[in-house]
Amino acid sequence: MRLRTALLATTLMAAAPVAANATIITGPYVDLGAGYNLVQTQHGRYANDPVARQSSSSTLRHHDGFTGFGSFGWGFGNGLRAEVEGVYNYSEINHRSGVPNTTSGSDQSYGGLVNALYDIDLKQFGVDIPVTPFVGVGVGYLWQHYNPTTTTYINNGGTTRLGGTTGSFAYQGIVGAAFDVPNVPGLQITAQYRMIGQAFTDGSFSHTSYGPTGRRTGNVNFDDRFNHQFILGLRYAFNTAPPPPPPAPVVVPPAPTPARTYLVFFDWDRSDLTARAREIVAEAAQASTHVQTTRIEVNGYTDNSAAHPGPRGEKYNLGLSIRRANSVKAELIRDGVPANAIDIHGYGEQHPLVPTGPNTREPQNRRVEIILH
Repeated sequence: MRLRTALLATTLMAAAPVAANATIITGPYVDLGAGYNLVQTQHGRYANDPVARQSSSSTLRHHDGFTGFGSFGWGFGNGLRAEVEGVYNYSEINHRSGVPNTTSGSDQSYGGLVNALYDIDLKQFGVDIPVTPFVGVGVGYLWQHYNPTTTTYINNGGTTRLGGTTGSFAYQGIVGAAFDVPNVPGLQITAQYRMIGQAFTDGSFSHTSYGPTGRRTGNVNFDDRFNHQFILGLRYAFNTAPPPPPPAPVVVPPAPTPARTYLVFFDWDRSDLTARAREIVAEAAQASTHVQTTRIEVNGYTDNSAAHPGPRGEKYNLGLSIRRANSVKAELIRDGVPANAIDIHGYGEQHPLVPTGPNTREPQNRRVEIILH
């Protein structure tokens, strides 16, 4: 039940609706997180059990726990990230199977892992929201320590105390989503699920037993350990300063009549309107009411750089130019222009305002033209 509830909470957080562009990390970043740690029931083999008077097998059941981690990483700008992580896990132990008994104790693990992750850019699928799903895997080394965990047998009063520390190979799988914090470039809230596994060697831990046959000591061998973790965190990427604004359009000397053509400029790979762009659209909408206008033509363009090179980039830029034209159309409608008076077109990289060489980010070519006919 606890596992199902935590999975549902993580799913709901990842599906929450939002509205803006998502961040793909380029350069260094730091990541901190903490959350709930649920350890699967462990199977162990005990030597010199005081009740069975021989080696025995039983399971340890875990209760509540928590986890925390900190990491430093690097984003390569194409969705791939690599990071080094330090982690701490804690879990309570409240039951051991077998004859009637009472069990109490806890354990903890700590160490480091190296992770490889991939951020999924939803803009590739036509989804323009400030959420970045991600998946990842990691390998490393963790030390597992059992704080004194005592089992008292009700039938004969025998007692077993488990303890010890050992290090082992560890691995993990990661799935989650990052949510951009509005008006704070580089800062993201993360929600994620992690599964950490550890493989122990035989004789990794020890126990001391007191029972009818006296005091005994022996080793405890555990099968692989699995931690299921549900984590909230904060991530900050350092190289996320907003791009410089495009050059101001050339000032045209005042004319006796309102201008018939208006230019709206966009940031690279963006289709949302800046504050200045909204002012220009408002001017065009107002001008359309003061002059005889039968039709408003809205044409979208891009420069010849692209998030995806080659023919795929040309197709992407064509779609981007249409999205820019649609953004301007929606703003014109909000400013009172009838929707049936507006025609939109997307031309992608065609008809540049400023001729450039290939794959050049030219701000004046990232535009929408509003033409009043």
